[in-house]
Amino acid sequence: MRFRLTPRETSFYDMFAASADNIVTGSKLLMELLGADAASRVEIAERMRAAEHAGDDATHAIFHQLNSSFITPFDREDIYKLASSLDDIMDFMEEAVDLVVLYQVEELPKGVEQQIEVLARAAELTAEAMPGLRTMENLTEYWIEVNRLENQADQIHRKLLAQLFNGKYDAMEVLKLKQIVDVLEEAADAFEHVANTVETIAVKES
Repeated sequence: MRFRLTPRETSFYDMFAASADNIVTGSKLLMELLGADAASRVEIAERMRAAEHAGDDATHAIFHQLNSSFITPFDREDIYKLASSLDDIMDFMEEAVDLVVLYQVEELPKGVEQQIEVLARAAELTAEAMPGLRTMENLTEYWIEVNRLENQADQIHRKLLAQLFNGKYDAMEVLKLKQIVDVLEEAADAFEHVANTVETIAVKES
């Protein structure tokens, strides 16, 4: 860890942790979506929308703190990138739930539950990792595991696409379901972006 002669604004750590905790909330709502009936899905979508708004508020708070702080715990560009990537995760999860409701999807294809399970695990790991930004210690396993999960998500996504194009679904249903599984894949990619940013910060601070 580099020795610093100047004090650092430490509230960023708490804000990143709050943003990651909110993502865990979003991942749990995704889990609830599985097997829920139409009425329940509407209610879940409303709660997800509220969580997404909370995520936006957390991101704006980080940006405000960034703009008003003379000294930051690590590079400003990395703070901005980490906050934006965390916000992207929440946006993608909210979009997926919203699409399920708007498209009135009766049954999600087999394999979507695996996508969501991967996202839920990545959310837990991310929330556990954020407090580690204070010391930059014991973070290596976090970004390695999230990258492994993203590779797993890629494989699940490819299998889902193959399933959607096997002739079982009509063309309109394929378009709807593909958009949903694609957005869930984007969420997995966003988790990897967060992990890669954390790795970059850790390397710079070592």
